[in-house]
Amino acid sequence: MNKYLLLLLISPFFLFSQSEYQFKENINYRIGDDYINSRCKLDLYFPNNSSNFSTVIYFHGGALKNGNKNIPEYLKNKGVAVVAVNYRLYPKVSTKVIMDDAAKSVEWVFNNIEKYGGSKKLIFLSGYSAGGYISSMLGLDKKYLKKYEIDSDLLAGIISLSGHAITHMTVREEMGISSKQPYIDRMSPLFHIRKNTPPYIMITGDRDLELLGRYEENAYMHRMMMVNGNNNSELYELEGYGHGMVYPSIPILIKRVNEIREKIEIDLD
Repeated sequence: MNKYLLLLLISPFFLFSQSEYQFKENINYRIGDDYINSRCKLDLYFPNNSSNFSTVIYFHGGALKNGNKNIPEYLKNKGVAVVAVNYRLYPKVSTKVIMDDAAKSVEWVFNNIEKYGGSKKLIFLSGYSAGGYISSMLGLDKKYLKKYEIDSDLLAGIISLSGHAITHMTVREEMGISSKQPYIDRMSPLFHIRKNTPPYIMITGDRDLELLGRYEENAYMHRMMMVNGNNNSELYELEGYGHGMVYPSIPILIKRVNEIREKIEIDLD
């Protein structure tokens, strides 16, 4: 596991040149009733005059109950596309419906990103807090994307920003279990550890400042991945930052996206 100092966190921002980007808002990835039509939307931010670029699908936080799609400012002008996704919220829908919305949005990206110049081989899942949990579940529990004829092993990477590794607190609430009661079942990323996964990168705040046991969950996840022979799992702890750790995590995200792209790029046209 790694601890990054602020200087190291900030420096990668200066490694990427500025270029022009397009921004398309409120694209419906699912059509249905009024609630579906209002929530099942995504925004697409992508570089002009670029081909085979990487795409980060970014799911917002908010405990699966609140929040709206957003593109962190620090992710802009970094040479990658960002897809910010809204999904329906608990308790209006079940947490399983939320996961299906998220999977449907990933299908949209796989089916459409090449029209804008991106590569299907360079699609990354990411998100903050609840969004990190969603990313982990979609990437590790293969059933969600399989429904839409996507093998989650085709993802270029999964980058969870302070996401649950155990069963999400709102899933536990739905089951009548306290948010302070640790629980692991099929709705837990930990349940789906295996030897072969896409690169799986967990970033949390400081263990002494994080929400509940968020760091410890991820540390155990990382350990159990290694026990199972998974060499694609990484854990970063951001010293001095609590749960609100999106800003300092972005340089790590961008650095790893570009490093993974370099390994895949030899196979791109």
